[in-house]
Amino acid sequence: MQIRPAIRTDLEMFRDIDGVIESSSYLHVDRSGEGIAISLKIESRPLREKLICANRLGDEAFFAYRQVTEANDEGMALVAEHEGIIVAAAVAQVRPELQTLHVVDLRVDYDFRRQGVATGMLYQIIQGAREREVRAVYAEAVANNVPAHQLLLKCGFELSGVDWRRQSNHDLIKEVATMLWYVPLD
Repeated sequence: MQIRPAIRTDLEMFRDIDGVIESSSYLHVDRSGEGIAISLKIESRPLREKLICANRLGDEAFFAYRQVTEANDEGMALVAEHEGIIVAAAVAQVRPELQTLHVVDLRVDYDFRRQGVATGMLYQIIQGAREREVRAVYAEAVANNVPAHQLLLKCGFELSGVDWRRQSNHDLIKEVATMLWYVPLD
């Protein structure tokens, strides 16, 4: 298995990566208080039923891959190749206004998970952020994607916030609040 920078001709193969998300738990957000005097309690809880989500490559992520591979945006696009087949991809874009490198997408084919591919890609992104001298690497993951949260924790990310309105006004009820993660570099 080889992790290398993505090139333009790799783009169409990204849609073939089986990025299914499976999880039997979620990060529950219990919010109390009003206005700016709120407190949050976050804990892992079992889902009512096991989550199996197709997690297809969206247009926004595909556009980010294209922008970075064509050098229209500053950032990093990586692929993992096994026997000539792309089995994982990641893209991160520089956000100069925030001095961060934002991980837009990271996907590993279902058959190649639990082999350290995603970990290796995230470590390369973090190293790339250090070389660019940004202040942090930023990532988002939906509360019910516990495998993503575990990976981010393992790679040194810290949970920094919750956006319970990113998906809808009922995210806390539907268990899909967006969790905000950072690796501080300064």
